[in-house]
Amino acid sequence: MPFKLFTPPTTTPDIMLRVLLALVPAIAVYVWVFGAAILVSLLLASVTALASEAAMLKLRRQPLKPYLTDNSALVTAWLLALSLPPLLPWWLIVTTTAFAIVIAKQLYGGLGNNLFNPAMVGYAVAIIAFPLQATQWLAPDALLTTHLNFAEQLRYMFTGSLPAGLSLDAITMATPLDALKTGLRLHHPLPEITAQPIFGKVGGLGGEIIALAYLAGGVYLWQQRVITWHIPLAFIGALLLISGVFHLADSSRYVAPWFHLASGASLIAAFFILTDPVSGPTTAKGKIIYAASAAGLVYVIRVFGGYPDGVAFAVLLLNICVPLIDLSTQPPVFGKKNKPKH
Repeated sequence: MPFKLFTPPTTTPDIMLRVLLALVPAIAVYVWVFGAAILVSLLLASVTALASEAAMLKLRRQPLKPYLTDNSALVTAWLLALSLPPLLPWWLIVTTTAFAIVIAKQLYGGLGNNLFNPAMVGYAVAIIAFPLQATQWLAPDALLTTHLNFAEQLRYMFTGSLPAGLSLDAITMATPLDALKTGLRLHHPLPEITAQPIFGKVGGLGGEIIALAYLAGGVYLWQQRVITWHIPLAFIGALLLISGVFHLADSSRYVAPWFHLASGASLIAAFFILTDPVSGPTTAKGKIIYAASAAGLVYVIRVFGGYPDGVAFAVLLLNICVPLIDLSTQPPVFGKKNKPKH
């Protein structure tokens, strides 16, 4: 049956393909803001994901074609690559992608059996085991006085060398969330912190446009009935509510709620990560509880925790709670009566 772009999907490969298509606008903006290095990361992650999946399927004596063509490995690869800095050393994107597929997906039995979101497992490994490399974000092109061309980006990714006279500090920066947290810990006034060049109108410079692209992709997924409204709306609403309460309580210390929405991984989490049908709840009420709880954890980690963005850890912690959430929110079977007591 031919693929139709605006027809709701009915098979797993079609669903996963819609997710990949929905990420394309964000990738295009990503390239415009940070350069083409992200395309290399996406390619490395994709090849590694498919190779790791094939190797594990061979070991498990499972057929290759049905699983390699369902596009689920590519979704994991793309989400992981987009969650990590674009100028990441090649070996780190390969290692974390292989870990996500082999450990977080295939060792649990493959698609449909994994307890944790594989992409977020890979990200957690990167940020915990390799914190220096996993936090070296390229400054947006608008901030760079010395631009790295694509060849120079490739050379750094594969050899670790930069052009003569250029240091890594000159082309990388802290994320806006990290800069905000560091500035507040140093007791700098909030207006002074957000006046730095890395901040845009409502979020990070460039990042807020990428967030809009994720929003557009998410709306497409909702229109295609790949996702329902419950998780995105609950996550966004809870994040705005919690951050809004703190901002109203002390606007000199807690940034406005729309900053949290337009920064970090908020919108990719709302539409692409938390909506994973395998590691998330199945009931409508459960999805709302799950997403709202994740938003609360994200805010707590961002503001009071040791990491600038808490999406991955919030998702993984809530993945553990999914069986309990489903059990607690499962509606009674229609027509079923309790057995009489003797």
